[in-house]
Amino acid sequence: MSLKHALPSVAVLCSVLASVTGQPSAYTVPGAFPTSLYSQYYNNPTATSAQPQPIISDPVTHQVFPFSLTDPHSLPQNDTVDPHPLPPVASPSKLLEQAVTQVKSISVNSIFGTNQCARCQASLEVAKFLALSAPDQGSNLAVALCEYFNHSSTCEATYGPLALGPILTQVLSYADVGGYDGQLLCAQYLGLCSYPPTLPLNTTGWFAKPKPNPLPPPKQPSGERLKVLHLSDLHIDPRYANGAEANCTSGLCCRENAYNSHSPQTPLLPAPRFGYFLCDSPYSLITAILEAIPPLAGTETTGFNFTLFTGDMLAHDPENQQSRAFNEYSEVVLFDLFKRMLGPGPVYATLGNHDSCLPDLASPYSLGGELGQQFGWLYDHVTALWEHQGWLPAASVETSRAHYAAYMVKRADGLRIISLNTNLWYRSNYFNYINASDPDTSGMMRFLTDELQDAEDAGDRVWIIGHVVSGWDGSDSLLNPTNLFYQIVDRFSPHVIANVFWGHTHEDQVSIFYSNNGTVMNTETAQALSWTGPSVTPLTNLNSGFRVYEIDSVTFEVLDAYTYKSDVNTFSALDSQVQYGPTFELEYSTRETYGGNIPWPANDPLNATWWQHVTEEMETNTTLVEVFNTYQGKSSALISPCTGECVAAKICYIRSGSASIAQDNCPDGYGSVQ
Repeated sequence: MSLKHALPSVAVLCSVLASVTGQPSAYTVPGAFPTSLYSQYYNNPTATSAQPQPIISDPVTHQVFPFSLTDPHSLPQNDTVDPHPLPPVASPSKLLEQAVTQVKSISVNSIFGTNQCARCQASLEVAKFLALSAPDQGSNLAVALCEYFNHSSTCEATYGPLALGPILTQVLSYADVGGYDGQLLCAQYLGLCSYPPTLPLNTTGWFAKPKPNPLPPPKQPSGERLKVLHLSDLHIDPRYANGAEANCTSGLCCRENAYNSHSPQTPLLPAPRFGYFLCDSPYSLITAILEAIPPLAGTETTGFNFTLFTGDMLAHDPENQQSRAFNEYSEVVLFDLFKRMLGPGPVYATLGNHDSCLPDLASPYSLGGELGQQFGWLYDHVTALWEHQGWLPAASVETSRAHYAAYMVKRADGLRIISLNTNLWYRSNYFNYINASDPDTSGMMRFLTDELQDAEDAGDRVWIIGHVVSGWDGSDSLLNPTNLFYQIVDRFSPHVIANVFWGHTHEDQVSIFYSNNGTVMNTETAQALSWTGPSVTPLTNLNSGFRVYEIDSVTFEVLDAYTYKSDVNTFSALDSQVQYGPTFELEYSTRETYGGNIPWPANDPLNATWWQHVTEEMETNTTLVEVFNTYQGKSSALISPCTGECVAAKICYIRSGSASIAQDNCPDGYGSVQ
């Protein structure tokens, strides 16, 4: 018998089970919804096309739940009746407290591992949101973190609300601290990120016209020589205190508050009245050098054809000792002395990093409103002084007021002087870290390019003056803007740009600009040259000096450059009498010193090609590099010799017209003799 026939049917089993228990083993419910369950409905509960929607009342609140709550044809997107609560708005002081706490947490959070750069930029993000939400607390955050991380012994004086605190708050508000700007900030000021490379530069559309090919024929020399004075970095210190400590162990020496830690109460080296190596220029040194210049240059009766002043009027005071009034005082004093002591020739000046208040700063107009114009007082005042002295025509005055005290002046002899505010590419200008990926956030390079195009169209020659060097060892200027500047010089050299003049380093330097970004450096590609003027101030460990150029009256090329200096080491001996002051003397002639073995006609210019020959001579005769090193410090007794790797480094710096080229090609650490 099969298993199928042997087993009883399910129905039989169920029947047996029901007879035993008295309960059915299955139950089939009615097909209709039991409408008696609820007294009211939003719809027809007997319909089979939709689920019943009974009207429900809450026995606690006695509220009837609306149909919209369960309507299958209108599903809710958000609960707008009962939103989740938010924390209370934090007070500015609470935001500050939390910002400090978060940065401290980031500094020790193991998730960052050894990536100090990421840690730094994450902290900047915290600071940015505080700057945006409670800007009045930005200074307090800077001071608190400075003290917590032991960044400085003068945190309040340096980063407080009357010093750099508001500046940092502005920068953090506008900068892309999580991106390129933040990496630059962390690299430059904290050393926690690697310095990012120069960004690719697209000059498509930048120039109105291509470079002429062939170039227009060069202007022919006239044989007439003009005399031009180059002064730089005077750094007048009207707070200089004769007899104060000149060999102090911190800060600016020759001040009443300066001391040497080995003898805090009694000066070990009383400040000479004409200055010292660790001090800025007292009145006595300023007037002494201005008195010595005309007889040394032979301009007592004629004056100079014109004078270049490449910036830095004020002393190196700390931020908390700066003020607009002190800034304006120094401007008034120095420009007045120039006018009265140097003769009738005009002075073409440019602003240095110590000529703003606070030092180093210049905000781009692109910030807009009050922030974009916050240094307008400086540009208006200094421009008015230049106009008052009769050095700038009306058109140049208007340009200067509108372009960061930068201007173009066209002289009657056909030379155009273009002055730039190079604080706008200076590494120590915090505002340059806003939108730093843009090589011309300020519009300064646009201004320069347009002026050079006008000069080319008119067939004029141009001198460019500024303060902060564009190249040399690359330590002072930002990569992106000076890379663009280099391309601009390439475009307009050698037929338009005759020379470039800088200051800032306090040292005697030159740099060559080549075609094609210096990919090939030889006498065929050398196009333009920058001259860095020696400083009047002895700071730091330098002699005091100035330079006189002899230039052709038509080509405006430099035919020779004479550098003069005074030995600061002799100043102390002058204090016991008043018959004699400092002696200024010719230090060297550029042509005689470097051109002895170079086949070069006597009246040909000391241009980029000539200097390329000089660097090639240096490669075979390293003694010439040692001579250059000595003159770089104005023959100071305190400079160190240049040997070994330093020799190649100096040659490389001379061949570096931009910070990018210096960074890519040159050894670090040999840029300064101080």
